[in-house]
Amino acid sequence: MNLRTRLAAGTLALLAAVPAAAAQELRIGFIATQTGGAAAIGQHAVNGWKIGLEHEGWAKDGDKIGGVPLRMFYADDQLKPDVALKEMERLVTQERIHIGAGFIWTNILLAARTPLIANKRIILSTVAGPSIMAGKECTPYFVSTSWTGEQTAQAAGDLLNADGVKSLYIMVPNYQGGKDIVAGVTSTYKGKVVSQTLFKMGETDFQADISKLRAEKPEAVFYFGPGAMGVSFMRQWAASGAGKEIKLYTHFAVDSITLPVIGESAIGTFHVASWAKDSANEINQKFIKDYVARFGSMPSGFAQQAYDGPRLLAAALRKTGGKFEDPVELMKALRHTPYPSSRGYFPYNVNGLPIIDFYKREVVRGADGKPQIVTRATVVKSSKDPYWQECPAANRL
Repeated sequence: MNLRTRLAAGTLALLAAVPAAAAQELRIGFIATQTGGAAAIGQHAVNGWKIGLEHEGWAKDGDKIGGVPLRMFYADDQLKPDVALKEMERLVTQERIHIGAGFIWTNILLAARTPLIANKRIILSTVAGPSIMAGKECTPYFVSTSWTGEQTAQAAGDLLNADGVKSLYIMVPNYQGGKDIVAGVTSTYKGKVVSQTLFKMGETDFQADISKLRAEKPEAVFYFGPGAMGVSFMRQWAASGAGKEIKLYTHFAVDSITLPVIGESAIGTFHVASWAKDSANEINQKFIKDYVARFGSMPSGFAQQAYDGPRLLAAALRKTGGKFEDPVELMKALRHTPYPSSRGYFPYNVNGLPIIDFYKREVVRGADGKPQIVTRATVVKSSKDPYWQECPAANRL
């Protein structure tokens, strides 16, 4: 931690004490990317969170969740770590939040966590799960409705093995989340990685990369690139004709956000997910129905994981009898209280990460002729992230 960060954390600790008068009102700051090429992902997360609030009876500030009055604040990180830190400092010092929620990207969460942890505020991540926060720098103030990047990628490696893929070319964006994905998939994949490409964040021109990987003649390509990056890659992949000779496994590139834009270019591709959206789970079906009715589109996994946040929080508040002033006690309830998840029941590990199943999903042509995502099989049961054993005993709950 540098001098500026230490000084900022110390100052915040003095400024951010919650006045007794405000202690009866739970205050949450939800941060997500709302501008730029990743804005659609952030909007899905916000939408899912709002549906989760509604299903717990909350519609406006002052309404109760789990028996406790709640006030919400929203912030845009602009996909910039410095902006995320500034916004979180504002939410902690000016809005006096008790919980910082949201977080789409690992680098955003790593930047924004400082004022939250320094002031003993809870972090409720709905997407980002940095490996370091799962392991060596785990904290009793962190809980996630998501996974670590390695955890999902390990499941992808298991899927590649199950499908008999013998040679693989890997493509990921050059940031910590992308590197975590590489570490995950290569830790379980048993075939040969012929090569890999680390492309810049926000890249939209993949023609040279596609030509390069075709020359390597892999049996399959593993591509990670959310949002606009994934849309651009998929279109160029289809235009190149590479899919006729190479199988494509995507990772957070094809979902309900991007599929309507990508269209038929996604048919025949595979990916893993911790959510079987076609599950008959009653809570899942109600979530999808209400999401479509309100927003006019199918929810993505980002929306689904955000939806689970308020459901988890409400269950924990009911367990504590509405008490939330002690963040560690509330965190214990968050990590040890069954709640109505759209994925069905799953337990939590000692570091605040879920122990969850992963599924194989394929993009096929539906009965209406349009591409759709279907669940094919369970790839991994009760997956634990690979770093939980590194979490210091003193920080485990």
